[in-house]
Amino acid sequence: MGLQGYLSGEDRESPEFRAEVISAVRLAAELGITYFDTAPGYGNGRSERILGEALEPDRGRVIVATKYPFGPAWTPESATDGLRSSLERLRTDCVDVLQLHGGFFSDGQADAILASGALEWAEAMRAAGRCRFTGITAEGPSGALERLLRTRRLDVLEIQYNLLYQAVCDHQREPAGIVMLARSLGMGVTTMRTATSGLFQRIVRAALPQLDAGTLTRLAINFVLSTAEIDCAIVGMCAPEEVAANAALASDTASRLDLPALHQRYVEPGGVRR
Repeated sequence: MGLQGYLSGEDRESPEFRAEVISAVRLAAELGITYFDTAPGYGNGRSERILGEALEPDRGRVIVATKYPFGPAWTPESATDGLRSSLERLRTDCVDVLQLHGGFFSDGQADAILASGALEWAEAMRAAGRCRFTGITAEGPSGALERLLRTRRLDVLEIQYNLLYQAVCDHQREPAGIVMLARSLGMGVTTMRTATSGLFQRIVRAALPQLDAGTLTRLAINFVLSTAEIDCAIVGMCAPEEVAANAALASDTASRLDLPALHQRYVEPGGVRR
């Protein structure tokens, strides 16, 4: 909702867009969606401001996750100032989940993070009551990310996982990947790009334009909802009709896919797959 031009062309500074998004967020809370993910970098605080306004009446019964950036100029003082601004935009004194905002972590980045004291700073914010849990977000797995998880200083991993990008939670044999590592460390796991950021829809409709993009989006979401190792599927929604459709899908547990069966490759005599 915060990034101008992301997947759609609405003017995200317009009062009309803001009103529709606030209606969508409030409807989500009414329909039982309880996890809301944002970051100060989403529209230079626009996303946090919208969520702060929309969720203020529901603050006690929803979970709000935001992020803090890390770079060469990171200091505890600048991070504390940034968190203070995020809390003001979110209209709260304590965010539920505070995550280091990352991409594809290199060894050098992991070295810098560990040397900087950023993870210890986040723990200090938790001890001070500025957040309830700490976490990290990543576009994909790496040895560097594994090192950061193994510090056991993090409560939540947000990772890219979807039907196009399955390696982080591979069901081809036994479930494997960094998701399983996070779970073995007692971490919660949420997903970014649950609906593939529209890539799956564009690929399929390039060959089969008659297929409805909304149907393909719900298939992508259902794939992640069908993954037992995932605790929460994060989906971007800007309109009330999107919220209603996705909330209905989340409640329709009978529609879940049997992922282990779908990943079976070998056929025994008689046509039985294993």
